[in-house]
Amino acid sequence: MGPGARPAAARPGVDPRAVDMSTRLGTLALPDPVLTASGCAAAGRELAPFVDLHRIGAVVTKSIMLQPRSGRPTPRMAETPSGMLNSIGLQGPGVEAFIAKDLRWLRERGIRTVVSIAGGTVGEYQKLAQRLRHEPGISAIEVNISCPNVESRGQVFACDPFSSASVVGVVRRHTPPDVPVLAKLSPDVTDIVAIAKSVREAGADGVSMINTLLGMVIDPDTMRPMLGGMTGGLSGPAIRPVAVRAVWQVHAVLPDLPILGMGGIRTGRDAFEFLLAGASAVSVGTAVFNDPHALARISTELRVLLAQRGIARSSDAVGLGHVMQARHVQAQAARRSAQEEAPR
Repeated sequence: MGPGARPAAARPGVDPRAVDMSTRLGTLALPDPVLTASGCAAAGRELAPFVDLHRIGAVVTKSIMLQPRSGRPTPRMAETPSGMLNSIGLQGPGVEAFIAKDLRWLRERGIRTVVSIAGGTVGEYQKLAQRLRHEPGISAIEVNISCPNVESRGQVFACDPFSSASVVGVVRRHTPPDVPVLAKLSPDVTDIVAIAKSVREAGADGVSMINTLLGMVIDPDTMRPMLGGMTGGLSGPAIRPVAVRAVWQVHAVLPDLPILGMGGIRTGRDAFEFLLAGASAVSVGTAVFNDPHALARISTELRVLLAQRGIARSSDAVGLGHVMQARHVQAQAARRSAQEEAPR
């Protein structure tokens, strides 16, 4: 929405049925801004009885690695206030089994599919991109760069601009030009904008943000970490303010970079907050564990909320928070100026 557009607050409400929920992530056109989040619904099959997967934006698959992976030791999950920790460790069947089973299932049903990939070396990411390059039915590639770089003594790719760009660059080069590449960013960095800039320069068509925050819980009874892998990724409502802040910061500096926002979204109001911050679409993850209908419900709530505010297209809400804040600042400055010029 441009600076000269009419404020949403000044518009009359519209019929929710008339709200255009379509959006874009780079060249990828989506009918709805609500997607699944990687790792929370496998390849979508488990959600099919509860949600029409054709009507949501897309299914984002669990991160796939080159070879089968058993993951981290149990226990792997622990509840925390307003969230949960998971320490799955990217368990999965490997890319060949994924293509034969999950990708085939999604393709046969015509479901928009964002394939998330992960690796321990730049070479592994390259091989994954090369293997997926000629597979039909892939709407976009999400590059999970929050994995330890085994070639750099375990440093996480997403925590370093150069490492992040190296991975994204090689995936972009080996992915068809009409298939968008989204870099999934970690919040465990000092300057997430610097990482976003580096992956964009490397060819990313957009960014997914944020991944989980690294956390730990200790059992007061056993007096030792509750997770078998000791640390895990914190998700759920507890991280939403961090995610909104990160989206806001990246959009403020890179307003033309498409953002898939995620982190603790439970309601349409939460999703709207991400759109206002600058996300073009959102992924819903942890919420589906206790509400498998969450994606459809959140989309409906978002549609109603947009209609109540007189916003006829969900895309018009993208970055609107920045516009409204700028107007607020300008209005405050004008009032101060008028007060200073008023006769005493």
